[in-house]
Amino acid sequence: MNQIPVKDVTPGKDNKTQVYDLYAKREHIYVKYYKGLFKNLRSGAGFALLLMFFTFSWIQYDGRQAILFDLPNRQFHIFSVTFWPQDFMLLSWLLIILAFILFFVTVFAGRLWCGYACPQFVWTWFFIWAERITEGDRNKRMRLDREPMSKEKFLRKGAKHILWATIAILSAVAFVGYFTPIRELIPSILSFNLGPWEMWWLGFISVATYGNAGWLREQVCIYMCPYARFQSVMFDQDTLIISYDEKTW
Repeated sequence: MNQIPVKDVTPGKDNKTQVYDLYAKREHIYVKYYKGLFKNLRSGAGFALLLMFFTFSWIQYDGRQAILFDLPNRQFHIFSVTFWPQDFMLLSWLLIILAFILFFVTVFAGRLWCGYACPQFVWTWFFIWAERITEGDRNKRMRLDREPMSKEKFLRKGAKHILWATIAILSAVAFVGYFTPIRELIPSILSFNLGPWEMWWLGFISVATYGNAGWLREQVCIYMCPYARFQSVMFDQDTLIISYDEKTW
């Protein structure tokens, strides 16, 4: 149930019950292309993270994939180091340390994680780039959405979704390539010789990437991100924040 009745009990007023919607309707955000130092830093950080994600699985070390999480054999290779299930205590400590670093940075420098390194931001930025090169800048996209369906609109929208789907599929292949050797995974995909788990994760990551970065975008941050749930306890009146200027939507 997403509505509650509210009754105004102010003396001298007609105490009629009014119903207010708890959830505001989503307004699509048309991101405007801009330039500047911080935009360059964000673009550089996003490009570096994407480059690492798509290329690190191809690095070979000592006759095997340098970074490989071999679940069937319960071996997790990171260059010259191999971790076993009993070493997961080290992972717990690493995550705890990273969490405290994240909290520390948020208190003193604002939402650097959200603005520069969060995977949701990085892939959304990638998808917005695809949107911009197929549909045009902000004003053109707004005008295109208001226009009735035409040949040009169909071609531009189709090109955008094809590019989105391509990015999502390549992201899924890169992700699964950290668990199944990517030099074996690619030939298996091309020959349609995949196992059930590989097919499942390729499909799931593709759909999740397409949906999150293409359609949901900031809704993931508002309703799904666990980090956003405890942001308020780390904020004060001097904390830097990232926000949209509603006058330029």
